[in-house]
Amino acid sequence: MPEARSGKTSAAKATGACLCGAVQIEIGVPAFWAWHDHSRASRRAQGCAYATYIGVWKSKTRIVKGSKSIARFEDAKARTARSFCAKCGTPIFYERPRAPKMVNIPRALFDTRTGREPLYHIALDEAAEWEYRGEPLKPLKGFPGVMWTGAKRKKQPFDGDVFA
Repeated sequence: MPEARSGKTSAAKATGACLCGAVQIEIGVPAFWAWHDHSRASRRAQGCAYATYIGVWKSKTRIVKGSKSIARFEDAKARTARSFCAKCGTPIFYERPRAPKMVNIPRALFDTRTGREPLYHIALDEAAEWEYRGEPLKPLKGFPGVMWTGAKRKKQPFDGDVFA
């Protein structure tokens, strides 16, 4: 991605940044689409249950600050590339060969709207078995702001006597 130059910019834009602020990006709004990616690869790369991305045309994406702070990992087997801030490790871009004119950006980099809500789920068959599935939650007593599903009941071992 080229570093931003002064000149004509899109009227509708959203600005995102990595955790340390070394890398700042700008996209034209609205993003093309948004989704939750439950794949093993994204889970590992992002370090979370699933990653939420927005897909943006490369031509509407600019690095405003910190292009020299961006490191890149290319997975030759999957033919994908992931870019991240070399200072704080925040994922920045995810590129795939099936969409060469688009770049996928973690939705969490943006504090403002990007013009698309994540309505799609990708690779649900790869979702982690420990991922939150919408179970009812209740407050954890003594820990403000913490919600939990409650203790799981232990099943009593079956001793073979159905009349006990």
